Amino acid sequence: MAERSGLSVGMLSQVERGLITPSIKSMRAICDALEMPVKWLFEGSSTQSDDDIEFVVRRSSRRDISYEDGAILKEILTPDTQPKIQMLRFVLESGADSGEPYSNAEGGKCGLVLRGTLELQLNGRKMTIREGDSFAFPAQAMVRFWNEGQQPCEVIWVVAPATV
Repeated sequence: MAERSGLSVGMLSQVERGLITPSIKSMRAICDALEMPVKWLFEGSSTQSDDDIEFVVRRSSRRDISYEDGAILKEILTPDTQPKIQMLRFVLESGADSGEPYSNAEGGKCGLVLRGTLELQLNGRKMTIREGDSFAFPAQAMVRFWNEGQQPCEVIWVVAPATV
């Protein structure tokens, strides 16, 4: 597993035992090594009817995952039937950080800060994105983001193609 994922045996052991939460980049590496989509890690209720599940994600059926001991919440807002685009809702508590910079092989990303302030680093360049501001960048850019503010930061994040 360590060889296939490119992660250390020690780190994998800590993840397996629940001692640490992997970064987004590490989570993708683990899922790639297991030949499973990242979306399988997200949980959602099954309260949604089959007649609209192809196009609609009901609030009660959103799948989510948290990182950094709950400091970052990520919800998937688009159905799995739309692999060419994905919309996510991130809530970052004060001090929350995405971890080491990461990138995707193709596509683009954009977002809108609904509340709070997001610090965004693209290819080493730091930008402050405030409430009401939006951003866009190629998915190949090395990205990192965090919340330096005292209040939670809520962001709608769009990725094309879908990554989780």
